[in-house]
Amino acid sequence: MRTGHVSMTARAVASRRAAHQLFDRPIVLDDPIAVPLLGPEFFADPKRHSDPRSRAFRAFMVARSRYAEDNLAEAFAAGVRQYVVLGAGLDTFAYRSPFPELRVFEVDFPSTQAFKRQMLASASIPEPASLTFVPLDFEHQTLAAGLAQAGFDASSPAFFTWLGVIPYLTLAAFRATVDYVAAMPPGSGLVFDYAVTDDELSPRLRAARKSLAARVAAAGEPFQLYFASARMQNELQSAGFSRIAQIDSLDLNARYFQNRDDGLALPEEGLGKIVSAWV
Repeated sequence: MRTGHVSMTARAVASRRAAHQLFDRPIVLDDPIAVPLLGPEFFADPKRHSDPRSRAFRAFMVARSRYAEDNLAEAFAAGVRQYVVLGAGLDTFAYRSPFPELRVFEVDFPSTQAFKRQMLASASIPEPASLTFVPLDFEHQTLAAGLAQAGFDASSPAFFTWLGVIPYLTLAAFRATVDYVAAMPPGSGLVFDYAVTDDELSPRLRAARKSLAARVAAAGEPFQLYFASARMQNELQSAGFSRIAQIDSLDLNARYFQNRDDGLALPEEGLGKIVSAWV
C-alpha cells in the first residue's frame, strides 16, 4: 500500500462483512459493529451485493474471519491473553470481544488507522480500554519493535491473525513476521490466508485473478506474493511451527455453509487457502 493512503481493499472487505449482516441468513460471522461502522450509504444498492461474484467474495471474507475467531477462542481457552491483529484494516473484533481479559493489538499503516479511528468516532463506537493501536509499515519497520513500544509482552503466548495481507508483501517481509510468531512461547498461534500459485489454479480462475490483480494494482496495492501449498507447508515447518493446517474452499463450506436456504457458499475452486499454525 502507498504510504499516506487509506487502503481501498480494507474498505472493500469491511463492506462485504457488513453486507453479510444485512443480506445473508443464517449469519456465519455475527458482527453487530460492521454496519454502524460503515454507515447506510454503503448499502444503498442491494443489487450490487446480490451479484454471484460479490456473494462468493463475501462468503470467503466472513468464513476466514470466523475461522480466525474460532481459533482465537481455542487459544483463549488454553490461557492466551494477547491477540495481535496484523493488517487490521477495519476489523471489528476488539469492539465486540466476548473476552474482557484479552488484550488486543491492532497493527496497520498509520494512515489506515487514522481513517478507522475517524470512522469509529463518527459512528460513536468507543475504543475499548483493552485495545492498543500499533502503527506500523510491515516493509520498513519490524513487528517486534512496534509491538514492544505498544506494551506487548513477548514473554507470554499470543494469538495472531493476518488476513488479506500476504499477497501484498515481499517474501522477506512474510518470513520476518512468520519467524517472529514462531519464536513466541508455546501455546502461541497464527491464522492467515494466502494466494496459491497459478499452477494450482484452473484457467478460469487464473483469468479471474488476473482481473482482480489489475484492479488492486490500479488502487496502488499490487499483488506480489504467491505460494504453492507444499512450499507454504515447508516455510512454516522450517520456521518452527509444530501444528499446521491448511484448509480450502471445500473445508470452509463444510464448516460454515451447510444446509443454508440462501445458497451462500464459496466456489469449490478457490484462489487461495487459510492456514492455522501453532507453536
